[in-house]
Amino acid sequence: MNPSTPLIQPGTLWQRILETSRNGIAIGALQPIETEQTIIEENGIRFQARWVSSLRRKAETRTPTGRSPANPFLPPEPELTLGAVSDTHLGVLNKFNVIDNHLLIVTREFQPQETLLDLQDFSALCRCLPEFPSLGFYNGGAEAGASQGHKHLQLIPLPLMEGEPDLPIQPLLDRRDTAEQITSLPGVSFSNALVHFSSPLQKSDDRYCLEWYLKLLDSLDMPGREENGRRLQSRPYNLLLTRDWMLLVPRSREHCRGISVNALGFAGSLFVRERAQIQGIRSAGPMELLLQVALPCG
Repeated sequence: MNPSTPLIQPGTLWQRILETSRNGIAIGALQPIETEQTIIEENGIRFQARWVSSLRRKAETRTPTGRSPANPFLPPEPELTLGAVSDTHLGVLNKFNVIDNHLLIVTREFQPQETLLDLQDFSALCRCLPEFPSLGFYNGGAEAGASQGHKHLQLIPLPLMEGEPDLPIQPLLDRRDTAEQITSLPGVSFSNALVHFSSPLQKSDDRYCLEWYLKLLDSLDMPGREENGRRLQSRPYNLLLTRDWMLLVPRSREHCRGISVNALGFAGSLFVRERAQIQGIRSAGPMELLLQVALPCG
């Protein structure tokens, strides 16, 4: 990728996303996926379950291993590229977006998705996260829902649904007496580690974020491993963060009952390929589905 790609100026990211999205749709480079949505409530959490018929079409572009045959980030489509968010990362719109204005924060040079996040990743993310109300997330490997092997973080605007809390799991996050202490989501059966920040993240808080990320990994006995000069993850996981908190969830597998779960599942947003699978989520309960793809507490 051309190292001279212009840097996106502070305060302009949201406008760049809107303009690039409009232009991408107009020329057919951006292909939003329409969904039907229903709410499944469990223990006060209003999970969003979306039937996404086009996921089947997207899956058909992959090889039998589930990986795409080519790396769409080397290079990314110019029509979907906003510019550089840092010296090491580009901002690219998600071509097959289920959620409007879905931003990918992609390393300019190839790194495996299983590589642990580092200061450069958090520097790029922290330059984007404070620009508008948003959720950042990372799918650590294919078993955590990553569809591409090239390292990329993701950012989506909040709230996920108009008229609802920012995230369906918001009732589990509204605790302000535990700032800078590692806790966990109350009342859930799957293993996780959570920290609330002492104050909303700023663009300069990249080292602060990295420190808490490493502490969360250590608290779950996931320190990482060395392989061919790279620091790789100990096991698959999902990372979610806003300006106020960071959540890490270890994973055991990518899907259950034919339903693929990525980081957004642990935010309370689930996607299915078949409408009938929504009834399956309703019957089993969303929390049980999450438990089956994560690890049990203790």
